[in-house]
Amino acid sequence: MNIFHISAECYPVAKVGGLGDVVGALPKYLNKLGHQAKVVLPGYNTKFTTENEFDVKHQGQLRLGYFSFPYSVLKEKTNKLGFELYLIAIPELFDRPNVYSYEDDTERFTAFQVAFLNWLTETHQMPDIVHCHDHHTGLIPFMMAQAPIYQHLNQVPTVLTIHNGQYQGWFGFEKLNYLPQVSSSRLGFLEWNGIINPLASAIKCAWKVTTVSPSYLDELSEKANGLENLLRFERPKSLGILNGIDTEVWNPSTDELLPHTYSTKNYKTGKAKNKVFLCEEFNLDPTKPLFTFIGRLVGEKGADLLPEICSIALNRNPNEINILILGSGDSHVEHQLTQLKQFYQGNYNAYIGYNEKLAHIIYAGADYLLMPSRVEPCGLNQLYALRYGTIPIVRRTGGLKDTVLDIGDGGFGICHDQTSVFDVNHSITRAIDLFYDAKLFDQTRKKIMQIDHSWEKVAQEYIAVYQSLKK
Repeated sequence: MNIFHISAECYPVAKVGGLGDVVGALPKYLNKLGHQAKVVLPGYNTKFTTENEFDVKHQGQLRLGYFSFPYSVLKEKTNKLGFELYLIAIPELFDRPNVYSYEDDTERFTAFQVAFLNWLTETHQMPDIVHCHDHHTGLIPFMMAQAPIYQHLNQVPTVLTIHNGQYQGWFGFEKLNYLPQVSSSRLGFLEWNGIINPLASAIKCAWKVTTVSPSYLDELSEKANGLENLLRFERPKSLGILNGIDTEVWNPSTDELLPHTYSTKNYKTGKAKNKVFLCEEFNLDPTKPLFTFIGRLVGEKGADLLPEICSIALNRNPNEINILILGSGDSHVEHQLTQLKQFYQGNYNAYIGYNEKLAHIIYAGADYLLMPSRVEPCGLNQLYALRYGTIPIVRRTGGLKDTVLDIGDGGFGICHDQTSVFDVNHSITRAIDLFYDAKLFDQTRKKIMQIDHSWEKVAQEYIAVYQSLKK
């Protein structure tokens, strides 16, 4: 099958969160299974785009209301990512360093979607599947189904994957003229609660809707930022498929970012060496259990509670544990986490920012990963941690609930039910006890490294979805 993945993110071209990881991996594994998967991304001004060579495959003009923009379709020359990568360059809109958070994001991503469909139309391409990711590409299923200018594409199946249903891309009907002309009788496919809602439109118009974990699909029926009733109504065409991880990138036995590689055969010495490296870098004690947090410092991740969680844990267990934080986000939380350094020297440290190499080393060297998330559609960090023999401490929500079973229930992680300071600190106490039960601790670390969360298995599930739409 000829499959187009349309997305705002794709690692390593442009990544803000888990969306980029998924789009950077799934197409590669679809290709390994004999299909032709391609990725189409806006032409951002990122390090990847400036350091790699591209061929111009098409040039055209798009209209956005009263405005007209030239666009170019660029193809990365070598297919080095394991799939064909196409960038839609619209210099006035995307020649900027960041992916999101500009005042004209509505214009930027609407133009990107129109340019994609214009390109297909002008070059007479007929994909087998168009797979859209999140609201940034949510208008594509509507335009393919309802806009006369794209009527030749209305029999091409569309799939929407919801990575985060809280963000929906809302904008007012005063910008309706950004879209190709459609019959007024079809505008209901765009509207939700009186405004244009690209995510709602995609849920209505896509042939199939997937979420990034089964539990997240269930949760969206109860809490989806206003789309609960729509998702319940569209449940018959929806399913949850748990994300995988790229086991070529995330492999402790071959990971070039690690000071010391290791496998299940030498995981104890391998993890110990990486832990020593981390502790030397951040003035911590490698003989004590090392708790970590990696991610965005935002409320969804429960990061607003981290300063209090850390203070209580360190006061309850003086000189008995280490805590290392890696992340960025809310400036107030960043400041609080930085301030803690002066009170708990030798037991606590924080790196404020994004550092891919350091993240890999932390997964390899840490004993535990904290994920007290309020919302976690799938979660990839816990899957990386498992792969590297680091035991996750998670709140039972979304994909965390689907992937981590509590050790007290015969599983391999430590789970709690609420995003609260009390629940997380109770879990930390349990983790300290586990750390000093050397036999069970080591058995658990070896066990989790062997759990299969590879994309090979997940890609088969997506292929089954695509094939069901082609019958």
